[in-house]
Amino acid sequence: MAMTDPLGDMLTRIRNGQTAKKNAVVSPASKLRSCVLDVLQREGFIRGYSEQEIRPGIRELRIELKYHEGQPVIREISRVSKPGRRVYSKIKDLPRVYNGLGVSILSTPRGVISDAEARDAHVGGEVLCKVF
Repeated sequence: MAMTDPLGDMLTRIRNGQTAKKNAVVSPASKLRSCVLDVLQREGFIRGYSEQEIRPGIRELRIELKYHEGQPVIREISRVSKPGRRVYSKIKDLPRVYNGLGVSILSTPRGVISDAEARDAHVGGEVLCKVF
């Protein structure tokens, strides 16, 4: 059966992995997932990720989770724009997550970027998820 929300699945795997105190989680690979992980790594929410080919044509992402003093760095990660309800935001209406302590990840014409980068580039787009 086809997966209806691949990005939501990856976010849930990260959330579940941190609840279980795992060092790393595995998720199927896609360009959108890699771009979101790039933003999470730039913002310091994950240690890093690597892409591996398990069979010809089948790739997966190994996401290294990050902890600080035994607690997960990501306290909350949730999907905003879902397959059934897309959420778009103009530059002036971009949501601030916990008054700037968190990050919104957007899909814009300039690629997948954080809300701070979108404000600097002066572009809006689809709000994919929020992280705190």
